[in-house]
Amino acid sequence: MEAAPQTDPDEPALDAGPGGRAPRRTCIVTRTVQAPETMIRFVLDPAGAVVPDLRARLPGRGAWVSARRAAVEEAVRRRQFQRAFKGKAGDVPADLADRVGLALRAELRQALALANKAGCVVAGFSKVEAAIGGDPGVAAVVHAAEAREDGRRKIAAALRRRHGDAISQVPIVDDLSESELDMALGRDHVIHAALVAGVGATGCLARWRRLRSFEGAGTAPEEPGSARDDGSAPPSPEGG
Repeated sequence: MEAAPQTDPDEPALDAGPGGRAPRRTCIVTRTVQAPETMIRFVLDPAGAVVPDLRARLPGRGAWVSARRAAVEEAVRRRQFQRAFKGKAGDVPADLADRVGLALRAELRQALALANKAGCVVAGFSKVEAAIGGDPGVAAVVHAAEAREDGRRKIAAALRRRHGDAISQVPIVDDLSESELDMALGRDHVIHAALVAGVGATGCLARWRRLRSFEGAGTAPEEPGSARDDGSAPPSPEGG
């Protein structure tokens, strides 16, 4: 994790709730000060269980952790939530990091569905290829995790024809399975799709970068994603 200024060790670990959220928060694991968008807020549900608050809107005091799987796993292992919530945390699931990952995937699916409703998604190989060559072009390419190598390479070739060496500036979103894309877009057998410019595309890519960052895939929330044009298969998706 990137180094950041250390905080006073006596600073309270919890925030004061959404209404009193500060511009920067302290990670209960690393004790470093970070911007909230690079972190995940956790709160206690009515039963006292620790749950993620991805949008930082749930009532009650919250504990913040760097938005990395390893940081959440360490918080569970070191019982940091029990310390942060001063013994009030009842159930801290051993698979809390997995639950966060699944929730981030669900947010990405929802963002893709909203982008689709806003007219910012085209689906189908021929439509994606046409969108890449047309105006205004595409903001990102979306492949199902199961997409075959030949289809990936053909779309990468279309991107290269349009963008040349700047192909690396076109994000390749291939973290979702075919069934997840079907669910998000409300159609069957979605293997290839693309995001076109628009507010919906911007929000979708923000969710994607957050998921990639959490899983340690090397794409920070504020950075553009890199196109994968070598035909390599992505890791198998978790959950459906």
